[in-house]
Parts: sequence; structure tokens; C-alpha cells
Amino acid sequence: MTRPTAAPGTTKPDPADRVAEPHGARARGLVLAALGVVFGDIGTSPLYALHTVFSIDNGAVRPTPGDVYGVISLMFWSITVIVSIKYVSVIMRADNGGEGGVMALAALAQRLYSGRTPRTGLLLVVGIVGVSLFYGDSVITPAISVLSAVEGLQIAAPSLGHVVVPVAAVILTCLFAVQRFGTGRVGKLFGPITVVWFLALGVAGVHGMVSEPGVVRALSPSYAVLFVADHPGISFVAMGAVVLVITGAEALYADMGHFGRAPNRRAWFFLVFPALTLNYLGQAALILHTPQSASNPFFLLLPGWSRLPMVVLATAATVIASQAVISGAFSLSRQAMQLGLLPPMTVRQTSEREGGQIYLPAVNGALFVGVLVIMLGFRSSSRLATAYGVSVTGALVVDTVLLLLVARVLWQWPPWKLAAAAVAFGGLEATFLAANLSKVVHGGWLPLIIAGMVFVVMTTWRRGRAIVTANRREREGSLREFIDDLREQNVPRVPGTAVFPHPGKDTTPLALRANVEHNQILHQAVVIVSASTSNVPHVPPSEAFTVDDLGYGDDGIQHLEVTFGFSDQPSLPEALRRAAEAGLLREGEADVEHASYFLSRGAIRRTSAPGIARWRKTLFITLAHNAADPAAYFDLPTDRTLTMGSAVDI
Repeated sequence: MTRPTAAPGTTKPDPADRVAEPHGARARGLVLAALGVVFGDIGTSPLYALHTVFSIDNGAVRPTPGDVYGVISLMFWSITVIVSIKYVSVIMRADNGGEGGVMALAALAQRLYSGRTPRTGLLLVVGIVGVSLFYGDSVITPAISVLSAVEGLQIAAPSLGHVVVPVAAVILTCLFAVQRFGTGRVGKLFGPITVVWFLALGVAGVHGMVSEPGVVRALSPSYAVLFVADHPGISFVAMGAVVLVITGAEALYADMGHFGRAPNRRAWFFLVFPALTLNYLGQAALILHTPQSASNPFFLLLPGWSRLPMVVLATAATVIASQAVISGAFSLSRQAMQLGLLPPMTVRQTSEREGGQIYLPAVNGALFVGVLVIMLGFRSSSRLATAYGVSVTGALVVDTVLLLLVARVLWQWPPWKLAAAAVAFGGLEATFLAANLSKVVHGGWLPLIIAGMVFVVMTTWRRGRAIVTANRREREGSLREFIDDLREQNVPRVPGTAVFPHPGKDTTPLALRANVEHNQILHQAVVIVSASTSNVPHVPPSEAFTVDDLGYGDDGIQHLEVTFGFSDQPSLPEALRRAAEAGLLREGEADVEHASYFLSRGAIRRTSAPGIARWRKTLFITLAHNAADPAAYFDLPTDRTLTMGSAVDI
């Protein structure tokens, strides 16, 4: 059973929180599930990475021993430095309450530097840039991955070339349709397929290396250095394609919350990394032995009888590659909502035990539409390859900047260690970014436009929310002062219990103020309820409730703070019933079984006041109108729920 777990409530993970690492059969199951979700993107790079390198600028990189060894050395050490060291070994330690991804890293950095510098808001802006670039990658990856696999039909069965795009569209439609079942179930379905895929990559690589066993020498970093020294211009351009071997590294980090740090590490070092290395070596050996095979070294590496089955397996693997960025987009979107960068959306918890396994219908639908539009527009992986890389490398650079800031405070790295990491990680990634910027006019503009749109939405929502909140707080006024005034007035009390969901107890719910000022009545029992979501599956009753009589014990007005676990149904009626049974609400005053619920949702009026451009005000109002319905989220009874409140200006 799926349960919504975010949106109107807030989650406030502590950076010191750590999710207990699983053991035994559960640990093995999580490794298998992680293979089916996390590593698909980076695991399908052999389909197109080496082919793209040898096709740039009409064959600028030649199938000679020097060039082949140099390219393979660049690929191997890029994977080693960026993925194995930076992401798997270092950056995964910088989780924020078990969650990964650029938004979690930015929030952690902002929390660590709070009080140390007055400009912590800049750290959040850096995070917004990073997540915007990731969304650009999330739209392109499913399209290019599935197309590159299905295009294998053109080699295995040339007469079927015309069905490539329709088949790819059907596959992607099915992929997005199964997201509602949860990343855990999807991972268990895809995990065994991914294991077969990586084993096939390794076996194919070994098969290719038989003809040229000396290709193993390409793992030496000296060949990369010689290639760059002998061909500086060509190697720089080649870096724009070499980066394809590390696409998916950011998704690997963003997906950490789905299964945890340890399962991801085990899967990477014991299966994924060795299989990728063997396959790239096998493709290199084939190119050295048969130079014309550089046109498609992945499928030509295979015996003729196995190519069609490999197309089927590759298609399944690229579907899994798409799953990696989709799951990452879910995680980053929830984090963005928690940080106030996106409007509340319905978030369904798809696991009773893993807090990171979630499904966001709105994000899933937006990605699906974007992927289909891009795939139908470009219609081939080679055209999409020109658009690939800019967003990936930009996100890598952002992660490194935030990592260095976190490492300086959280791990207290000395200056020499920070400098070494900046050179090793940042230097390589900056080179990748510079090489990919040359693609902007040839399709690289696409992920930048997507990232720009996401950036505008997030910054508009953040700024608009700040303005509306300030104006709303001014209208709400102090709750304590409001209660003090009530004691001096002779407001008629009517029978019944009124419940007012509200973020906190500092200000007065607009619906409560409207009920008193306009209806001139106050219910006999008034309960102001604030809800939040904890970073644990279930919160015990003894820790779930905090009650405050707001200064008076005889006026029938109370504040109840409710904390839900991420696997708990965030039902306010049920929470009130449990609080009443526990004796926390005044006996005889609060009739929770027949209570009426009043939501404070006044209209947002666009004004000419300064602070934000008029077109951004319109965008903010549109986003607000399409936000998740708090009545449905909190399971409020429709026949006893009213929406009240005065308009708020922006």
C-alpha cells in the first residue's frame, strides 16, 4: 500500500542522523535492488561512449594504438577519480539524514555554515543550479539510452530500422507507467536483469581482449598523459565525449536515499566497476584488431548470433538506466519541496522500511512528456549525443564546490587536502565542462534551456513564497496576542470542536481569525494542529504529540504538534483520536469524532508592489493553484472541512 509522506508537512533531517546499515539477506536484497535502480545510467555508457569518441569531428581520434590507449586510459581514470573516489568513497559520506543528491548537499552546507557567514543563501542558490542541471540530464538520459539500445536493430536486423522510434516510445511509456509501484519493487524486477547485463558486459570484454591482450596496458595513466601531450587540441575535444563514461554519477548519489550507502558501494566495487572496465578494454582491443569496427564497437564486439539477444538485453538495461535518473529526480524534488523551492506535491511512500523510496506523480508525468517530446524531436541517439554532457558536467562541478565546503567544516579537512581534492576532482570536471560548452550551438542548448526553466521556477517559488509568507504573517498576527484579546471580548461560543491545521503556534490561523472577526463566533473547543514528518518509519505515541495550552487552561484553546514517521499515514483525524485516547486533549472539551476542520487558504492577489517581476508573480500564483490539496493529504473529511481566510498580496 502506498502512502503520501511529504508536501504540506515538513521534514527536518539532522545531518548527524545516520540510517542503520542493513545486514544479511536484507543487505543482499538491497544490493540487488540498487543494481536495478541506481547503476543503470552509468552501466549503459558502453553502448555509445567509445563510438562517440571515434566519431567526433569526422574521425579526429584515430584507431591507432596511441589514440586507443590514450582514450581508454582517460576513460578508466575518469571513472576511477570521479565515480570510485569522489562519489562512492567520499561524497556519499556527506549525506543529509540518509538522503543524497545536490539539494541534500546544499542543505547540509547551509546548515554547517549557519552562523559562520551571513551569506548562506548563496549556498542554496548553488544547489538550485545543480539540481536544475540534473533535471536537464533527467530528460535527456531516458531518450538517448533507450534509442541507443533499440538502434542495435539496425545492425542485427537492418530491415527493422524504421521501427526504432515507435518501439522506443512504447518502452518509455511502460517504464513511466510502472513508477507508481515504487523504486523498491522496480529495483527487484530490474535487479536480476542488471546483474545479467553487467556479467554480459564483462564476458564480452574478455572475449574481445583475447585478440589483443596487451590492451590491458591502457589502464596506465601514462597513456592518458601522452595522448594529451601529443594531441592537446584533439584530446580536449575528445574529453567532451569521454565524459559519457561517467554520466550517471550524480544520479548514483541522488539515489543513495533509496537503498543506503553500503549497498551502493558493494554493487559498484564488486560488479559494476569491473564489468565496465573489462568491456571498455574489449572494445578497445576490437578497434585495434579491426579499425573499421570503431563505427559501433559495442555490438560488433559480439558474435553475430548473439547480437539480436544483446539488443533485447541492452534495451532492458537502458530502461533501467532511465530508472536511475527518474528515481534521482523524485529524491531531489522532495528535497526541493522541503527546502521551499518547489510547491507542495503529492509524494507517495512506496516502502515501509526505506524512507527514500518514493513516487511523485507530478514529476513522473512532467518527465514523461519531456522525454517523449525530445525523443520525437531528435529521433536518434547520435543527434542527442550533441546535447548530452553540458548538464552532466555542470552538475559534477556544483557537487565538487559543495563537497569542498562541507569537507572543510564537517570533516575538518586541512587546506592541502582541500586543494588536492579541488585539483583532482574540480580540475578534471572543469575540463569536461569546457569541452562540452563547445557543443552548445550543436544541441547543448537543450539541457541548458531545461535547466534554466527549472531554475526560474525554483527561484520564483522561493522568492514569491518569502513575500507571501511575510504578508501572511502580518495578517495572521501573534497567536498569543489574539488569545489575549479574545479573553477581553465577549465572543459567543458555539458547541463543537474546531480544528485548524497550521504550520506553527507563533501566528494565528487565518481561518480562526476570519471565524471570529467575520462570523463573530468561536467553537467551544479549538485545536490548532501542526504536523511534521520525521526521518524514521514510525514515531511511537509517546514521542508523536506535544501539547501546549497557549497560556490558559480554561479557554478551550490548545495547540497540538503531531510528528509522523515517513511510513505513517499523515491523517489528522486519526492523530487527534489517538491524542484524545492518550488523554492529551482536555477531556470533555474536544469531540474529535465530530470535529470540523478549517483550512486557512486565502486567495493570492497580484499587486504592483515591488519585490518580484509581474510575470514571475503570475508564475507563482499558477504554481500555488496547482499545489497539492492539504485536505486530501491530511485525510480530512470532505463533509466537515471548510476553507476560510482573507486574500494575501504578492
